[in-house]
Amino acid sequence: MPDTELKFETLAQYFENCGYKQDVVEGRKVFKFFNSTDAEINSLNDGVGLRDLSGSGIFEFEGKDVLDFFHRISTNSLRDVQVNSVAQTIFTTEKGRIIDAAVIINFDDHRLLVCSGAHESKIRSWIEKYIITDDVRINKTAGKYALLEILGPQADSFMTLLCGNAINEVSLNKFKYLISENILFYTARLKDRNGKIKFWLWLNPVNAIHLVDYMIKYKGIFDFNIIGEDAYKAYRITQGIPVSPNEINDLYNPLEANLTDLVSFTKGCYIGQEVIARLNTYDKVQRHLTGVSFSAPVEETAGFNLYDKAGNDAGKVTSIVYSNKYRKTIGLAYVKSGFLQQDSELIAKDANGKSVKVIVESLPFH
Repeated sequence: MPDTELKFETLAQYFENCGYKQDVVEGRKVFKFFNSTDAEINSLNDGVGLRDLSGSGIFEFEGKDVLDFFHRISTNSLRDVQVNSVAQTIFTTEKGRIIDAAVIINFDDHRLLVCSGAHESKIRSWIEKYIITDDVRINKTAGKYALLEILGPQADSFMTLLCGNAINEVSLNKFKYLISENILFYTARLKDRNGKIKFWLWLNPVNAIHLVDYMIKYKGIFDFNIIGEDAYKAYRITQGIPVSPNEINDLYNPLEANLTDLVSFTKGCYIGQEVIARLNTYDKVQRHLTGVSFSAPVEETAGFNLYDKAGNDAGKVTSIVYSNKYRKTIGLAYVKSGFLQQDSELIAKDANGKSVKVIVESLPFH
């Protein structure tokens, strides 16, 4: 049974009561770590991790035209998404640049849209701009939902511990109402960018606190850790997973970001469709997201542009981390097509003129 003495309104309050401290990173409060960063990374690579995604942008939509509306203004085919299903799409500008990637959760009488917290206000403004005569209504969701992510090789087995064999009834890209220790929550089975199984759980914040507390106390034999921002950053860079606002922003299009699977080339018009279709048809994508490794340590917050040995523009580094696993500084970068060959050498320069050699790496890192 859940501990009825837990008197908190948000998971952040619960974590702080457990002794964890929030830091301000890029203007937002985050928990950088819960255990050691190495232990959390080990759970992501070999065990099971829990991420609190409650800071995402979460919108609730009602109206008979919602799916058709999303179908017409975003990249993926959404009109025929079934009830109790989950789909992913991208909202793009008229020039085909990314506003944000989003997950659509289709209930019988309403839909949830989950986007990044970094682009929450931008997505809302963009959507409201195009609601004219459509039967589409946005409801307030502040404080209504907590969103948890369970990921890692042991995720499936851990969810069986949590929910029993009922988890086997949750198919890929579907969700179901489940129960654990008298706590009810929705669970979706999803895949990450590299095809690895993960789960999303959403419920009200108070019940989420009880559920997380139960996971911590009764994790059993599992290599289980709550995952902080530092560990997830290292993990997702090695896996080549783009995030907002670093890689997913209006400087790039979905084909450059390796998000082609979230684009339908057969459904017809959507905002930005002509540009994206032309890039795909005529093979005009001039850069792609790839990995880079640095020949020397650099500041993770530094901004680096990439050049070839002759000083020609070759791309831009978007994320940097020191990897204990690979014993070197690595990153993600948008690199121009002519320099994408494995082991190509480039020069990274920051705003102060400091330069360091980098090697182009395929994704995920090996």
